[in-house]
Amino acid sequence: MVELLLIGAVVFAVSRLVRGTRAAGALKGMFVILLLITLIARVFGGGESFQRLAFLYDRFLAVVAIGLLIIFQPELRRALIRLGESGFFRSGSPQVAEAMDAIAEACSYLSKSRFGALLVLQRQASLSGLVEGGTVLDAELSSRLLQTLFFPGTALHDLAVVIKGNVVHAAGVQLPLAASADMPDASLGSRHRAAVGLTQECDALVVVVSEETGHIRIAEGGRLSEPLAREDLAGELVQRLNLEAPAAEAQTAHERTMSDMTMAPTISETPTIAEPPINTRSTRNDKEDAA
Repeated sequence: MVELLLIGAVVFAVSRLVRGTRAAGALKGMFVILLLITLIARVFGGGESFQRLAFLYDRFLAVVAIGLLIIFQPELRRALIRLGESGFFRSGSPQVAEAMDAIAEACSYLSKSRFGALLVLQRQASLSGLVEGGTVLDAELSSRLLQTLFFPGTALHDLAVVIKGNVVHAAGVQLPLAASADMPDASLGSRHRAAVGLTQECDALVVVVSEETGHIRIAEGGRLSEPLAREDLAGELVQRLNLEAPAAEAQTAHERTMSDMTMAPTISETPTIAEPPINTRSTRNDKEDAA
């Protein structure tokens, strides 16, 4: 019973790892071929007449094991990266949490203006190899700076921006492109392919703003999210990065709540009833009649 549970757990983990990737089809094909060869070997290799067939089957399994390592090398690398992304190796930075509002504000502006953008939020894995081909800025992160970098016509607007904490580390960074088969929609352009391609190789989080539609998406773990509402971007980034909301926001929310409680009417307050206006014309006519 325990053995069946272990086998089921391994099969579930493998199927979850390759779900939605090109490796899923290859794994199904190899499973069918392996099943057919196993049946043939069991049927004809049991007797003494087909001993060579049984010998070749045993050696074939070793070849299949090596082939699996070669074919599924990207998926295995992704699994190791995800293992390093566990809570034991991650730590949230308050500076990163405070930068989410600036990123969300800039992406909202770029989305409304239909300006394309590609923002890479670095986590634990170093991106020094990518930054070598870009322009190192090491400038303080702000919404206006991001809007300026991605404004059409500027020298660095076409490529990606790498953000480390609350610092814009580099701009004009070229990212690796994912294969067309890895994209959920064939109509998505090179920015979305670059976002998926980078997140397939490292633990970075990538925010993409479409130049054609203005949609904002997040790429993580080789997968692209559905379009996000502009007002939901900051909260989604905080959640994915396992960060806490900035203290300033919490304090502002508390002050807003206290203000609402102060302005709310209490039970002891009684509404005042306005007196009806006096009809001066009717009073004047009554006096004339009396005279």
